[in-house]
Amino acid sequence: MTGRIDIIGAGAFGTALAITYAKAGHAVTLFARDGAEAMGRLGENTRRLPGHAFPAGLRVTADRGDLTADLALLALPTQCLGAFLATTPLGADMLVSCAKGIDRATGLGPSALIARHSTAAVAQLTGPSFAVDIAAGLPTALTLACADDRAGRALQDRLSTPMLRLYRSTDVLGAELGGALKNVVAIAAGAVVGAGYGESARAALMTRGLAEMTRLAVALGAQEATLRGLSGLGDLILTCGSDKSRNFRFGMALARGESLAADITVEGLHTAREIAGRPDLDTPIADAVAALADGRADLATIADGLLNRPLKSE
Repeated sequence: MTGRIDIIGAGAFGTALAITYAKAGHAVTLFARDGAEAMGRLGENTRRLPGHAFPAGLRVTADRGDLTADLALLALPTQCLGAFLATTPLGADMLVSCAKGIDRATGLGPSALIARHSTAAVAQLTGPSFAVDIAAGLPTALTLACADDRAGRALQDRLSTPMLRLYRSTDVLGAELGGALKNVVAIAAGAVVGAGYGESARAALMTRGLAEMTRLAVALGAQEATLRGLSGLGDLILTCGSDKSRNFRFGMALARGESLAADITVEGLHTAREIAGRPDLDTPIADAVAALADGRADLATIADGLLNRPLKSE
């Protein structure tokens, strides 16, 4: 099933989705706040996704008035999503968030943030995926979460392609939290690798990280099974195992006393700061990430504290 799709946000992920859906026969409008003219002229996003040419059927625009499709994918960082929606009324019947994180200004996830500004059906697209893999047409599977199962089925049919397989869920909160919380664990995994603590330590960190993610998500109202799926465990495996992940690279940089470029989004840091230190939540890994990033403790002290907590059952 093909049709018109607006994709808002011309970062690597938004660009990759635009390429994928244009290749699948959809008429795609990609909204870029900056650089739209150059992308249209060059037929490529040389800044965010170089080497992947735009197919026919993909139009780039900086004019918000061009966003007229009935389906819009919001591929904006979580911390930018609220401000965009507040200034840009969208007429789409269906809005799909591709963001992973928690908005620090409101404490809301992407779907709740969208619902504040729109009465459209809202869904969350999330799971283990790197933009370069999607743009290259490599096999990828994601979670499409929509509380309205009928709307979710329609979106699943419309947005699945031969190489992009979507699995449906009605647990929007669980899918969002999986995508947000795995970024925190990815920072910690990057720090473990950057410090030279070894692969055994990374495996332990990932396993205990999944336990922390699940414990927190269930406490906030998510379904435990969702965290064992693509949006939780699947995304965790990918993000903690590759330096293609911005959050993983950020953790490595923290451990080595380095920094990333200022324009690189690290959603896991915002999420860690949002949940760290809450007395009602047991989040030692998120607490550690926030402390390390904010300079309140060094990595050796944090590792010693985590390893020497009271022993307990698994």
